[in-house]
Amino acid sequence: MSRVAYVNGRYLPHGGAMVHIEDRGYQFSDGVYEVCEVRGGRLVDERRHVARLERSLTELRIRLPMSIAALGVVLRETIARNRVRDGIVYLQVTRGVARRDHAFPSSDVVPAIVVTARSLDIAGNERTAEEGIAAITVPENRWDRVDIKAVALLPNVLAKQAARERGAKEAWFVDRDGFVTEGSSTNAWIVVGNTVVTRPADRGILRGITRTVLVDAIAAEGLTLDERPFTVAEALAALEAFSTAASLLVMPIVRIDDQPIGNGAPGLVASALRRHFHRFAEFS
Repeated sequence: MSRVAYVNGRYLPHGGAMVHIEDRGYQFSDGVYEVCEVRGGRLVDERRHVARLERSLTELRIRLPMSIAALGVVLRETIARNRVRDGIVYLQVTRGVARRDHAFPSSDVVPAIVVTARSLDIAGNERTAEEGIAAITVPENRWDRVDIKAVALLPNVLAKQAARERGAKEAWFVDRDGFVTEGSSTNAWIVVGNTVVTRPADRGILRGITRTVLVDAIAAEGLTLDERPFTVAEALAALEAFSTAASLLVMPIVRIDDQPIGNGAPGLVASALRRHFHRFAEFS
């Protein structure tokens, strides 16, 4: 079955779906996005994703081109038309189409919206989680508003590619003080004793939705959460390390910069948090 995309009010064949060459997302990365998990044909944590979308748009002074209710209809219709049972739905809003000029266009320019959906190999992801993944570290070189889920992701792309070229799946950014900020497409965590450590969700990282849900799971497991920066050295000495994202959930990291974490296998904490994650998520 051919895929379908929603583009500015129309459902179009994925292969022929297009945006204007002067869309500001294309020319300036002037837009934001969200990626929401689909599980059993239902949206996971839609409310939280929409709230973060609204915050990102507000920070960039872009208005949502439709009501929240209408957006919910579009998301579900796109999922249905692509027959996605387990996968992700991607939503992007840009400032719209206007003559190329760095300053904002006039207020009558309508923001542009694109929605796509695709299935994921859930069984494959589970097999990967059973083995764990490798990560590398790279210098933090992004702008200081990574708390906005903007489409300007070139440093993330280069970091992810560097990881792939070194046989790893993820790259963790490290700031000038030697502290891990987050991954190229994930939040970063370590386990020290009975404590799960992750950087505070300030302007230095994106407040991941999976991260937010995991806070509840950590408490339910009887673990302590410590929101503080941690160094690469701490990560290498930790019992466990893992990353979180909507498309990965909780993914154990068993090597960082070619050095094993713990015993070099997925740990009990990450595995338990992954197993119980959806007990604390919202389905709609």
